[in-house]
Amino acid sequence: TLFYSFFQHIGNYEQRISSGSQEKHRSVVHQNKLLPSKNSPDSVRKPHPRPSDKLNPKTIDPFGDQPRAPSAFAAIYSKGGIPCRLVHGSVKHKLQWDCLPETLPFDPLLITLAEGLRETKHPYTFVSKEGFKELLLVEGATEKTVPLLPRLIPVLKAALTHSDGEVFERGLNALVQLSGVVGPSLNDHLKHLLTSLSKRLMDKKFKEPITSALQKLEQHGGSLKEMIYKFGYLRSHLLKFVFTFFLVLLC
Repeated sequence: TLFYSFFQHIGNYEQRISSGSQEKHRSVVHQNKLLPSKNSPDSVRKPHPRPSDKLNPKTIDPFGDQPRAPSAFAAIYSKGGIPCRLVHGSVKHKLQWDCLPETLPFDPLLITLAEGLRETKHPYTFVSKEGFKELLLVEGATEKTVPLLPRLIPVLKAALTHSDGEVFERGLNALVQLSGVVGPSLNDHLKHLLTSLSKRLMDKKFKEPITSALQKLEQHGGSLKEMIYKFGYLRSHLLKFVFTFFLVLLC
């Protein structure tokens, strides 16, 4: 009788445990039915915010590939701020102006085209180079350009100091074109450009174009003797700097 009561007591205990487990399982199943599944749209659209999200917001990877903002010239061109467009030809390209170039104000169009000389992508390279040249060919260009020289020279200097060789050549050609229009009015501004030219003279690739440009500057009204003096002075100082630099390295 004692053993019977003992086993009956154990049986009742196991039954209570089993019924409790079943009840708990039914409760969990019921809760899971109420919660959205991981693959349901609700769970995808409404992720639960974590407290750390406020402390660690998403940031842009500085070392990842980031979209580049367009340059000032590219932005103006894309918005139609340059009143001409590129016409592709079978042999060579050309510009088609929206109106006669001589009717256009040079300020700020000529300066904008000069800024475009630093572009390295097509069609900006062609539009800026050809637009600058054609605008300077219109009647009355001298009167419109001379007042803009204080603002044009820093822009041309930026092209002449550019690391890209093609940009430098476009800047050099633009300088020669400008001197042909404004003549002696350019002389007072040449001192700001000779340093840039002297640095490029060390490169054999640009020695001949620079020499040719200086000769044309003289033809257009500059004093070659004065320029040679200034240019030679700057070049000698540059050579002294290079020589001193190598001496420091050797020591």
